Amino acid sequence: MLMSPAKSLFLITLVMGTLISISSTSWFGVWMGLEINLLSFIPLMTNYKNIMSTEASLKYFLIQTFASAILLFSIILLYIFTQMHQKSFFTLDLIISSALLLKMGAAPFHFWFPGTMEGLNWFNCFTLMTWQKIAPLMLLSYLIQLNLFTIVVILSSILIGSIGGLNQTSLRKLMAYSSINHLGWMIGGMLTGENVWEMYFMVYSFLSFSIIYIFNSFQIFHINQNFLTMNNNHTVKFCLFILLLSLGGLPPFLGFLPKWIIIQTMAEMNLLFLITFMAVTTLITLFYYLRLTFTAFLLSHSELKWNLSDSVNLIKLTTLLTLTSISTLGLTLSSVTFSII
Repeated sequence: MLMSPAKSLFLITLVMGTLISISSTSWFGVWMGLEINLLSFIPLMTNYKNIMSTEASLKYFLIQTFASAILLFSIILLYIFTQMHQKSFFTLDLIISSALLLKMGAAPFHFWFPGTMEGLNWFNCFTLMTWQKIAPLMLLSYLIQLNLFTIVVILSSILIGSIGGLNQTSLRKLMAYSSINHLGWMIGGMLTGENVWEMYFMVYSFLSFSIIYIFNSFQIFHINQNFLTMNNNHTVKFCLFILLLSLGGLPPFLGFLPKWIIIQTMAEMNLLFLITFMAVTTLITLFYYLRLTFTAFLLSHSELKWNLSDSVNLIKLTTLLTLTSISTLGLTLSSVTFSII
């Protein structure tokens, strides 16, 4: 189904807002781009037929406006210090970083993120998990330094993202906590270099798109729907769980590649405690992905004869198999290519 002209316009301005932010040469230009991006995403979120999406869009608007106000206040102070030929305080950089972390939903500023995700459709969920994080992550990479604040953000993001998803039955909240966990890895990757976290973000976006493509095709929103749908089409179910394991970072799959690089580069920086904590707590996220897998595959489940959502056309199946093949063979092909080069 094609988008309406209004939604197409808002989608274009959404992309433009992010591009303005990351290509701006001044902090005021950054703030302007973030505001354009925010005011474009609100109409895309709103659905008058669903009260939860209206609540989610209002919650998102209030939080983002609060973060933008803090950012603008910090920018003005920064300009005042520059005009007075004084060096900006460490506290000012910390406030700007906190505003950006609040915008992207990283812990300990994550409180709004799962609740907002719960009220959105899968397309908006994907946009919120990936595109809306590009500008804050890029801006944070300009400011980030290896200090106590950064370490606390990384540890809390990975810990909350891991533990928060354990007691969730909603797939949208589960994906939200998974996103918080991956944010911790991306911020850790920023400490090692610009290209490391960017590669992690691209792999994460690809895997998130693949999983959300399946959830959207079958309109699955809760864990128990995994047991009742796709029973007649085991290929689709197998693809879903391969992609989930890849997103969790299981070694044979593509999702392990960026984690491997971050672990190796952080080990060279002697951040051994940090990477040990990151690797161990990320195993918890792998546990709740495995919980989806094992309960659907190994335990007995009921099959509904009147369930008509199992049908999948050839185009969808081909797309799904292509995405899963890239996820499964990506790490192997990357290793072979690197060895040849």
